[in-house]
Amino acid sequence: MTTLTKNQKLINWVNEWATICQPDSVHWCDGSEEENDRLFDIMVKAGACVKLNDKKRPNSYAFNSDPSDVARVENRTFICSEKEEDAGPTNNWADPAEMKKTLLEKYKGCMKGRTMYIIPFSMGPLGSNIAKIGIEITDSAYVVTNMRIMTRMGKAVLDVLGDGDFIPCMHSVGAPLAAGQKDVAWPCAPIEQKYITHFPETKEIWSFGSGYGGNALLGKKCLALRIASVAAKEEGWLAEHMLILGITNPQGVKKYVAAAFPSACGKTNLAMLIPTIPGWKVETIGDDIAWMKFGKDGQLYAINPEAGFFGVAPYTSEHTNPNAMHSCDKDTIYTNVGLTPDGDIWWDEIGWDCPDGTIGWKGEKYTKGSDVQVAHPNARFTAKAENCPCIDPKWEDPAGVPISAILFGGRRPSTVPLVYQARDWNHGTFMGSIIGSEVTAAAIGLAAGVRRDPFAMLPFCGYNMGDYFGHWIKIGETATDKNKLPKIFNVNWFRKDESGRWLWPGFGDNSRVLAWVFDRCNGTADAVESPIGLLPKEDAINIEGLKMSANDMKELLKVDKKLWEAEVALIEEHFARFGNKLPKALANELATLKAKLA
Repeated sequence: MTTLTKNQKLINWVNEWATICQPDSVHWCDGSEEENDRLFDIMVKAGACVKLNDKKRPNSYAFNSDPSDVARVENRTFICSEKEEDAGPTNNWADPAEMKKTLLEKYKGCMKGRTMYIIPFSMGPLGSNIAKIGIEITDSAYVVTNMRIMTRMGKAVLDVLGDGDFIPCMHSVGAPLAAGQKDVAWPCAPIEQKYITHFPETKEIWSFGSGYGGNALLGKKCLALRIASVAAKEEGWLAEHMLILGITNPQGVKKYVAAAFPSACGKTNLAMLIPTIPGWKVETIGDDIAWMKFGKDGQLYAINPEAGFFGVAPYTSEHTNPNAMHSCDKDTIYTNVGLTPDGDIWWDEIGWDCPDGTIGWKGEKYTKGSDVQVAHPNARFTAKAENCPCIDPKWEDPAGVPISAILFGGRRPSTVPLVYQARDWNHGTFMGSIIGSEVTAAAIGLAAGVRRDPFAMLPFCGYNMGDYFGHWIKIGETATDKNKLPKIFNVNWFRKDESGRWLWPGFGDNSRVLAWVFDRCNGTADAVESPIGLLPKEDAINIEGLKMSANDMKELLKVDKKLWEAEVALIEEHFARFGNKLPKALANELATLKAKLA
């Protein structure tokens, strides 16, 4: 076995797992082009993927997963903290010793007939003081090729690591091969044998049985959020489920904004937005995760720890997000999309009709009028951030970029105005703690109401969420220069009138709201007090060129006291989940809101 490191702790760790998993061979990934091409050749020959038409999608490949392995599996995701209360009410807890015992039984011989790949990867630019290094063991070449896009991966990472510490990430698809047994296109274990487990005290990730997305690309949500959020609490920084964008005004002044939205609220669209107001420019640092640390100057600086986008394909088009479409023009891995007869890809609302003869993700042939599901609703593209047309020139700056504003938001057809600003850091933390989306019973088969997703971190916080709120409060309290803390806003692109008509056009026109946020940070825009926070004056948001009436704008910025009194009752119910872990500062903010509404 050729190792690429002299780090004895790492070598011992790999040897220990090789003894348990019993692979046919062990390969240390160097991240080279040659290695990448060789792995794709092996997977194409094995029928695991298809090389797409090079004229249409240069250097791109399409995979289809097993139908049992198409998304994150929250009910199979565990936080294995020493004490159950440290996992909190929003996580599945399991006893760490018991879980390791269960999984070690499953890992025994799980890589027979397969290669064990060792993936050294950096979350964040190499050498950044905000970055962290992980090592993932896997038996999936699909994982290796995806991790090469999603992280900085290979020999250069081991050079930076030296004899240092790393975050150990163990993964197997859980499908050993007997001698002479033919492999399947997408090996994985049955749903009840899938485990995605996190050990906060020892900063370990053990994943078994799934080959899909964040269940298998362990740098993604497992390290970047669940384990990083624990490290951030201990070390005094923030690991957040947030996009980062740069916005430049017509005078050439630039500011950076981070934003957290629950899923299906337009996060990637905002990160890659093309402004509709003349003279403004938006550039992308990242579309999913932000790690933020205070600099020596007291300012909060953010990096995107990832190097690629793992984007939801359906409903991405030239109309909704041209920059995302061009990010995946080449060098892209597609999972669970349709494959057209001319070797291209297709998904719902891509912008053109599905060609006859397209093969759906389950292998069925589509003909016009048939009910074949061509692309899975969670079909994905894995694309390099450097291929994004609006990537920010500082996206790989090891120092990070200074954050002026933080946005929160969810899908709220009523109650919540288009935009409002927090009075201070604690009030902003309160706003983040109550975000969520309104759902109808028909939408997801649940009782209608507001699904709270605090800070958009509900599935990703690696410890008790009450303590996580407390960590945000502490960040504000311990900031060396409180005047430099980012200003906090709540946005809601999804407000409707009584007839169900969208009041706000969204997409590129969201730049009009960003412009007001920018001007508030610049000290050049006025705001008016309301019981819930600071609102724009009615004419403060530029609606020139929009088919919108002054009345629509009035409705968009309206704070209806009756609706907010009902909201308060829902917030009380939400906060009750956290018991004595709810920070006093948030209880005070709720009391203030009640008093202001009265």
